[in-house]
Amino acid sequence: MYIHLGERISIHDSTVIGVFDLENTTVGQDTRAVLGRLEKEGRVVNVSAEMPKSFVICMEPDGEKAYISSISAATLRKRAGTMF
Repeated sequence: MYIHLGERISIHDSTVIGVFDLENTTVGQDTRAVLGRLEKEGRVVNVSAEMPKSFVICMEPDGEKAYISSISAATLRKRAGTMF
């Protein structure tokens, strides 16, 4: 099953590690460290030009990748169905 993240980007649900609310989770030091590392490695994809609300971390064949989305984490979790 695929999860639509916005614009023309969809990801396979089997690659998803987690779906996170951007406002609440970036307060934590560990989350900031993970996003910072992925950004330095060029592994962050901004899916929309609108205000970001969530991010999804995926394990892809070439490593972890974070997708920043303007769709809320709750909506993305509903799209994923029973996965979460």
